[in-house]
Amino acid sequence: MTAFYTPPTVIRAMYGALERWGVTGGNILEPSMGVGVFFGCRPEQFDTNLTGLYGVELDRISARIAKQLYQSAHIYACGYEKTALPDSFFDCAVGNVPFGSFGVHDTRYDREHWLIHDYFFGKTIDKVRVGGIIAFITSSGTLDKASGNVRRYIAQRCELIGAVRLPSDTFRQSAGTEVTSDILFLQKRERMADRDEAWLHVGKTGDGVPINQYFAEHPEMVLGDMVMESGPFGPRSVCRPRPGQDLGAALRAALGGLDARLPAALPLEQAEQEIEVLPADPDVRNYSFTEVDGRLYFRENSVMRAVKLDGANTRRVRELIALRSQTRRLMQVQLDGCGDAAVQLEQDRLNRLYDNFVRRYGRINSRGNAGVFRDDSGYFLLCALEVFDDEGNFKCKSDMFTKRTIQARRPATEVGTASEALAVSISERACVDLPYMAQLLRTEDQDGIVRALQGAIFRDPSRVREGIPESGWVTADEYLSGNVREKLHTAQKAAEADAAYAVNVSALEQVQPAPVEAGDIEVHLGATWIPVDVVKDFMVELLEPSWNAAAVMEVIYVSYTGQWNITNKAKGAAANVKANETYGTERINGFHILEASLNMRTVKVYDTKYDAVSCREIRVLNKNETILAQQKQDAMKQAFRDWLFKDPARRERLVKLYNEKFNCLRGRAYDGSHISFHGMSPEIVLREHQRNAVARILYGGNTLLAHVVGAGKTYTMAAAAMEAKRLGLCSKSLVVVPNHLTEQWGAEWLQLYPGANILVATKVDFETANRKKFCGRIATGDYDAVIIGHSQLEKIPLSAERQAAMLQRQIDEITTQLGLMDRDTPRFTVKQMERTRKGLETRLERLNDDSRKDAVVTFEELGIDRLFIDEAHSFKNRAKRCAISYR
Repeated sequence: MTAFYTPPTVIRAMYGALERWGVTGGNILEPSMGVGVFFGCRPEQFDTNLTGLYGVELDRISARIAKQLYQSAHIYACGYEKTALPDSFFDCAVGNVPFGSFGVHDTRYDREHWLIHDYFFGKTIDKVRVGGIIAFITSSGTLDKASGNVRRYIAQRCELIGAVRLPSDTFRQSAGTEVTSDILFLQKRERMADRDEAWLHVGKTGDGVPINQYFAEHPEMVLGDMVMESGPFGPRSVCRPRPGQDLGAALRAALGGLDARLPAALPLEQAEQEIEVLPADPDVRNYSFTEVDGRLYFRENSVMRAVKLDGANTRRVRELIALRSQTRRLMQVQLDGCGDAAVQLEQDRLNRLYDNFVRRYGRINSRGNAGVFRDDSGYFLLCALEVFDDEGNFKCKSDMFTKRTIQARRPATEVGTASEALAVSISERACVDLPYMAQLLRTEDQDGIVRALQGAIFRDPSRVREGIPESGWVTADEYLSGNVREKLHTAQKAAEADAAYAVNVSALEQVQPAPVEAGDIEVHLGATWIPVDVVKDFMVELLEPSWNAAAVMEVIYVSYTGQWNITNKAKGAAANVKANETYGTERINGFHILEASLNMRTVKVYDTKYDAVSCREIRVLNKNETILAQQKQDAMKQAFRDWLFKDPARRERLVKLYNEKFNCLRGRAYDGSHISFHGMSPEIVLREHQRNAVARILYGGNTLLAHVVGAGKTYTMAAAAMEAKRLGLCSKSLVVVPNHLTEQWGAEWLQLYPGANILVATKVDFETANRKKFCGRIATGDYDAVIIGHSQLEKIPLSAERQAAMLQRQIDEITTQLGLMDRDTPRFTVKQMERTRKGLETRLERLNDDSRKDAVVTFEELGIDRLFIDEAHSFKNRAKRCAISYR
């Protein structure tokens, strides 16, 4: 992101123009506070009403400085997208907007897909009142970009007062950078208008330099000479400064030709506004009723608006708020694992509140109650407190009034066999905990447990802790998997000191993978395990750069982003037949082709042509040159395969490296033969692969059942869910299946476990209102499993805390990587990392967006502690950080 501190000469000229147009006070918004606050150069007239100054500054230190300078102003230390400023409120907005090639998450504007500088324009237009003036410094791309969509959006809502193009050295002294930028002055229209104005299009100067048509028609507003220069992504237009020019005088002269007038604002009933609208209380859920100082409010995003109801409905809503609060309190008590007495106390309170409410106002699901409370996020949770029959008649209260419907996670306390003790130990303690297993089995004979599990557990010498005899034990599938070569070396050393580890050596020797020879290794150009120095050797031997060019050329690989880069390519290609003819073309040399091949990109060659319709240059694929370049690329790839193992020393080194990296691993094998399936129909017997898959789900955490059609994945998942609950590993499983298969899944589940208590979503439950009720039923019911559809899962929100933690970990990883980089790190690498971090931060904002989700209960409040997903490929590109069994 780029936002430059603005030179005082520019600030004075901008505010001078605004003063002439009648902007000397009122409510002024500065979305990027570098424009006027820090330099003390705002005209005096603007300092007389600082209670109407609203500033936004992302940097907290800068915001605190601004607050100290102008203590009566309203300073927001956050991103512009996080402010909750009122629409049509400000008389003027002044800013030096940040610009960059990334977007900003704001639900209101996400559909526009704007970059950050475009977003500042779009949001600010809504914030200023009719006739209000916007004075923004922005990059030249706003007016000169080929696409006119953003300019058309602005023109529909604002009239262009005028614009000034600043020379590229304007920010050199204040910000240490050179960039071509513009000052835009806009005035908000009374109503939208769709007009084809000149500034919506891009024209050319007399020298053929692309420039906005406004500047082409008003060259006096360009305070420099427009020229084409080479940039990082090709030729670009630059406004070169004129020698000896006084920028302040030139800017004042240019702005002197502009004219506008700020219309008088209508008086605001401030006292009434303070009563009708309050800032949102973070403790009040979005889209919910609340009571403040005896008055009802409804929270909607960042504000709470007063609700006007008649006396009877006001009392009705107050009692529903109390009932909603008590329901959530009861859910929380169960989530916290409180004792039966505490749960019973909250259930009694809920019963009293519910019975009193029904006596006065009828059932919660009645039309009268729905009419006043339906918009509340907790209404459908309250609806789930009532159970109705198929004809829609009230049947009874839900289980929440009398039972624990949300179980706090409690481990099993007793099992019958050593195998069951092992399963519970792995799931609850994430290890083979012999004392814990002995406790479950009500025995003190730990050696007897080891004998009973011989071959199923091993003592890993690398995990043994001195003085703790029961330490180091792991399951066989864990010990005999992973890097078995390294484990074998460790076991052999341990056996030399203790003969008890001989059994480890014997078992590991049987699972060692056979060495892979060079002839069996398929390596493509760009394989990330090939050392960088080997790639450089290939480049030098194949393309034969001069010795001085080879000395300064480097091959760089950034593991975090997976990108390869070759430096000084032009120097290596100079007067180089191999690079320009043998493995390159006249249009693209061999070093560029090699870099593209390393990054798994197919080379393409484009021509630049002038399009008379759009009045801009466009890129057109040159098919002949592309075919020729791709032929050179194929030849280079073949040369790499022929070269790689040709040298004996290099072959031995790479074969050894390959076996150490990739041929040392062994996948875990799971054995489910010892599992007993209580409650399963005696008419159905699971096959061996199904039992092993159940063991994988119980012991292994995240599981993918990649079985063929007809392998019985439905029974496998049902058995795993029921066995997990029987062993105390979970209390309520959620099974997510394609929408049209929910009832079929329910039928097959009951065939396998006739006595199972499951909740199955039907087609009717997918309707908006019923979907919310169904989520409430999940939270308030005591089920072995709940079966819902894919689309319904997408509407259940995670808590904001969990969403933030998931992405914050990734952001912290990148921040750590950036901190480890030194000054010699190539700039392109740092920029890649920064871009990735900014993208994650934007994703974090999007994940916190709850506009698409039903604000009834969060996923955590459903009481779900195990999740199964059928047809998981529908979710394959979505991050998952919880224990899930996939199919």
